[in-house]
Amino acid sequence: MAAYGKRGGSNRLMSQINVVPYIDVMLVLLVIFMVTAPLISTSYVDLPQISKSNAPPAVPIEVVIKADGKLYMRDKDKGAEKPITLDGLLASIKEKQTRNPDQPVVIAADQSVLYGKVLEVMDALQRNHVKKVGLLAKPRPS
Repeated sequence: MAAYGKRGGSNRLMSQINVVPYIDVMLVLLVIFMVTAPLISTSYVDLPQISKSNAPPAVPIEVVIKADGKLYMRDKDKGAEKPITLDGLLASIKEKQTRNPDQPVVIAADQSVLYGKVLEVMDALQRNHVKKVGLLAKPRPS
């Protein structure tokens, strides 16, 4: 007769759950996990070590495409920008990459330049085996 209780003289089902035993079980499980967690050993991976390179990263070669579609090559060392043809650009980049084959090339195109002109320059660079070609953009103001 545990399910039936006498309230006010009527025999009705009790609609209450005694949650104290559940809380006791959860506290016991919590204590067990807190005690055993530090005892579990994590795996350790002994990674190989390498030395740092003392060479500074290569300064990229900048190819500038102005709004009128003309090509310029920006020399970071001299701080100058000189007009150049596509063939002259390819020859200059090949000459610079003979000294440093991993030197990247970035294309800085005006946003009003047609997409095809940028692809034309990228395609010419890739056909001439320039490995690292990227696009230069400025971040949006927050």
